[in-house]
Amino acid sequence: MAENIWVLGAAMTKITRYPDQDVIDLAATASIEALADAGVTMADMQVMGMGNMFQAMVGLGQSVQQQIGQTGIPVYNVVNACATGATAVRTVHLSILAGEADMGIAVGCEQMGKMGLLGPGGQSKAEKHVYAPAGRYGSVMGAEGILGTTLMPGVFAQAGQEYAYENGGVGFEQFAKVAEKNHAHSVLNPLAQYQKKFSLEEIMNARMVAYPNTLPMCCPTGDGAAAVVLVSESKLKTLSLEQQRRAVKISASVLTSDPWVERGQVQPDVNTLTRNAAKIAYEKAGIGPKDLDLVELHDCFATAELLHYDNLGLCEPGGAGAFIDSGAPWRDSPGVTVNASGGLLSKGHPIGMTGVAGVFEITTQLRGEAGDRQIEGATVGMAHVIGLGSSCGIHILEKSAA
Repeated sequence: MAENIWVLGAAMTKITRYPDQDVIDLAATASIEALADAGVTMADMQVMGMGNMFQAMVGLGQSVQQQIGQTGIPVYNVVNACATGATAVRTVHLSILAGEADMGIAVGCEQMGKMGLLGPGGQSKAEKHVYAPAGRYGSVMGAEGILGTTLMPGVFAQAGQEYAYENGGVGFEQFAKVAEKNHAHSVLNPLAQYQKKFSLEEIMNARMVAYPNTLPMCCPTGDGAAAVVLVSESKLKTLSLEQQRRAVKISASVLTSDPWVERGQVQPDVNTLTRNAAKIAYEKAGIGPKDLDLVELHDCFATAELLHYDNLGLCEPGGAGAFIDSGAPWRDSPGVTVNASGGLLSKGHPIGMTGVAGVFEITTQLRGEAGDRQIEGATVGMAHVIGLGSSCGIHILEKSAA
């Protein structure tokens, strides 16, 4: 039977904009704080996973080691869209699982500033009117804005509208209620980029970005970093009782990509790979959705969160609208709390950081160290991310004795 792996230390910076620091500074800060939280040093690390999307070609893991300690350990610099940070965690997890290391650090970081709309369509330049086949698919002209869109607000707006079309009880108001909840939750999180409560009416009357997503229903870009230290169970048992007490078990670590589906040739399929990842994760952890106390899921847009209630099995099939209407995912409900941190809509979404930040939040909650946003009695939680392309990362964490 494979050895259990634990989170020994975790840290993240506040998400904001840092004009006087670069991404190396942010990653180094999070790394040093995670090592201190774990009660270990860089000399104890045997592997590093570094997740970053937009500065990925500069050997960022090596650059960070120059700031916090160069020991010659293997560094895996990874890119996997919005699942980049989760992939860094998964990489370190696999190295320890394989017996190549007994302790390692996973870091996720990004410096986005005000990057604007993301997606291939957002980067396109004015096209010359030369109608000749070109590129991999022999296209004679761009289809952006003519046949759908590749801009992220539009992609997830379409996905939400598709769910609403196929399932009853879902409309503009249900999507807006997701944003209402997450902005309310963010008020209690000092690390969130925005800590402002909005009424449902304010959200629904705000500037429309891509129907049904108004501006408060879209995540902001920003800067930040998060890091976690992972350790094998056998190594953990050699550490102090206090380190063992605060450690959090990783009951499942899963990464999937999207399988071929016919409808995925037109519209990115964000559902199937999430459903597949959830099924594997629940089986590995030996639990079901009803055993979860809290979930940090990938709410890049309000429409995305509603879809993932269903994809992760948090509600009855087709019942995501009724789920949000019931108030079930709110922090003061008796059921599972979704995005106690404020989610990406308020906490922020520095892309390479996000997957690690979700593990940080669940770890902090299960330790009982989340302060005003603490979910009382939480013992099992899930961190979920999805990156178009596509990749889905899920980590289920559990407060348990080593």
